[in-house]
Amino acid sequence: MSFKFGTIFITHVFGESHGTCVGAVVEGCPAGLTLEERDVQEELDKRRPGKGPYVTPRNEMDTVAIESGTYRGVTTGAPILMRIKNKDVDDSVYERFTQTPRPGHADLTARAKYHGHHDHRGGGIFSGRMTAALVMAGAVAKKVLAMHGITVHAHLVQMGNVRVRDDLSDEEIKERPYTNPFHCADEGAITPMRETLERAMAARDSVGARIECRVCNMPMGIGEPFFDSVESVVSHAIFSVPGVKGISFGCGFDAVTMQGSECNDPYVVRGGRIVTEKNDAGGVLGGLTNGMPIVFDVALKPTPSIGREQRTVDLATMEETTMTIEGRHDPCIGIRAVPVIEHVTAVAMADLVRRASL
Repeated sequence: MSFKFGTIFITHVFGESHGTCVGAVVEGCPAGLTLEERDVQEELDKRRPGKGPYVTPRNEMDTVAIESGTYRGVTTGAPILMRIKNKDVDDSVYERFTQTPRPGHADLTARAKYHGHHDHRGGGIFSGRMTAALVMAGAVAKKVLAMHGITVHAHLVQMGNVRVRDDLSDEEIKERPYTNPFHCADEGAITPMRETLERAMAARDSVGARIECRVCNMPMGIGEPFFDSVESVVSHAIFSVPGVKGISFGCGFDAVTMQGSECNDPYVVRGGRIVTEKNDAGGVLGGLTNGMPIVFDVALKPTPSIGREQRTVDLATMEETTMTIEGRHDPCIGIRAVPVIEHVTAVAMADLVRRASL
């Protein structure tokens, strides 16, 4: 089992979906940074459930408490413990899943690993609820990155077959995602996304999504080859988010159909700095940052909890059966995953920056 991430900026997560609380402990944060509960709360509110018709109606206030590591609103250098309480829990629908595992969930695999002793309620440690802990840690990580002028921004770029336009400006990506319920920077894509989601909900189904994340103002040369390249560390962190099925940097899998003359990013001088004319590398060469924005896409599967009848197995009788999942679930986990991807990325980058002794 592994509930920690990082080498110097270390994040520990704890809690379960329907336990008493969910939280994070952050080690390696330098002393002297301004950090108050309202700073973390502002970030947590971006992913909080119960905020609209297109996310789970589970109504958790997610009021954060910082219980160590700060004094008078400033970090002390000691481990920072943050937690939120779970209050709006409903265990009644989950008991039967111990005998009839839900397709697309970790019910069966967790049973195999923990021999039936895991907390299955609400998905336990495998629930999207655990991403609240990642956002708390990310709020601290953003403070570390801000010391160096580094910013992280994510936005929804695809829901089902609906895609945002390709010419979004940096300003739109920075300013617009949290002004609408879809965390999308393209205002023209919001209506078709809403229609896509409403069709899925009417069919008691769900849809997948794709999120783009950008890290800006990273200095050149950050990364730890061989096994802790920038892509390796970021990917490791991103795959801790439930529902993630893929990640690609820069031009990603499109590189397969390109020639070297197309894929290579030419070097030019702008304002006395060496930059690249385009950014198909996604800001990383040889596992090291090249000074351009780090750009990557994350694919998320459709929410596995759907109201349609699905086939499964009764573990008591070892016979095939069917099931319908009731409860409170997001029809598209990609919406609330936007701030999660943003903050997990901040956690990964904060560790790489600290390892570079910046």
